[in-house]
Amino acid sequence: MKQVAVILSGSGVFDGAELHEAVLTLLAIEQEGASYQCFAPDVEQLHVINHLTGEVAEGETRNVLVESARIARGNIKPIAECDVNAFDVLILPGGFGAAKNLCTFAVDGKNCAYNEDVLNVCEAFARAKKPAAYACIAPALAAKVYGNQTKMTIGNDKDTAEGLNALGACHVDCAVDEVVVDNDAKLVTTPAYMMANSISEAHASISKMVSTVLAMK
Repeated sequence: MKQVAVILSGSGVFDGAELHEAVLTLLAIEQEGASYQCFAPDVEQLHVINHLTGEVAEGETRNVLVESARIARGNIKPIAECDVNAFDVLILPGGFGAAKNLCTFAVDGKNCAYNEDVLNVCEAFARAKKPAAYACIAPALAAKVYGNQTKMTIGNDKDTAEGLNALGACHVDCAVDEVVVDNDAKLVTTPAYMMANSISEAHASISKMVSTVLAMK
């Protein structure tokens, strides 16, 4: 049975992990006969968004690990405890948390900073030539990790694609129910809610990503 490390970035599309993407990822992993362990950085979120109004909740703070534990039903560990040798595959669902809490791409674009512990884990999987998959906006991290004109996608948003290319990636436009595979890097990416207009479209995107990355040797 393949062991999958899943990195979450909080709880909620606007300031954390996209919940549908996260849950669909965990479900797809199980349906493919693999198992998973969730991880998240033990840091404060960039900010807290009121998901009813879409506005910043002034004066409110939340912890990425604590919020991610909501999705993982408490079964989660700090990202600093993720040992690449214990896992076969790495997967990162999207949501703005990937571009706000794991890195600052949502705010700073190509000049973004990266959470050191998250970057170390992602780079360790890349160095070990272990398959990895990044959904939605999470390829903002993959662009930094792999660079070297590695093929990846966030769908077809021109400005975001240019931001990834500026970080050294080679963006490829992609339909919502498809994936982009870079076999040399053993990297799989998919647009998910960068393009999906429904949970069923997100499901098609995520399930194909998970099945593809788990089939890699």
